Amino acid sequence: MKVVAAYLLAVLGSKTNPSAADIKKILASVGAEADDDKIQLLLSEMKGKDVTELIASGREKLASAKKEEKVEEKAESSDDV
Repeated sequence: MKVVAAYLLAVLGSKTNPSAADIKKILASVGAEADDDKIQLLLSEMKGKDVTELIASGREKLASAKKEEKVEEKAESSDDV
C-alpha cells in the first residue's frame, strides 16, 4: 500500500509517469523501505494508464454498487423484573 501511496504522491507532485527512482525517493524521505518487486509490479500495471481516469472509473463502480441495508434488531425488553 505504501508503494501505491508514494506513486500517487509523485503524481500529485506533477510526475505523470513516476519512475521507480521517484517512488524510492518518496519512501526514503519518510524512512520507509522500498520493495523493488512491488514497485516494478505497480509500474508494469500502471504502464500506459492515467491515474485520474482509473480513479474516475473506480468511483463509477463504487457508485453503482448495490448498497446493503442493515436491519437493526430491537433488543428484547425484559418486563419480568
